[in-house]
Amino acid sequence: MTYIVNDSCIRCKLMDCVEVCPVDCFYEGENMLVIHPDECIDCGVCEPECPVEAIKPYTSPNLEKWVELNAKYSALWPNISVKREPPADAKEWEGRPNKEALFSPNPGQGD
Repeated sequence: MTYIVNDSCIRCKLMDCVEVCPVDCFYEGENMLVIHPDECIDCGVCEPECPVEAIKPYTSPNLEKWVELNAKYSALWPNISVKREPPADAKEWEGRPNKEALFSPNPGQGD
């Protein structure tokens, strides 16, 4: 696994990253996105596209639980490769710390 999505994405789900991914390795949950570990090619183009800095290299400190979560849910959720509008209240959630308790295991819409 090369890049992962962390809890900064929860309830924001801005989707700028999916538009630039050359291998379509993003998967959509109800309130966040994840990256499939076997599909990511470590190109790094998604990381600077995320306005809430929710995408990090998997080797970043203190992200072990997010490495596991990305691996688990990318196998369960539908693929997404087209940017859609973020949730209506996304701006209200940007920058809020410790959103892990808000995580939903439910799948999103996908493409």
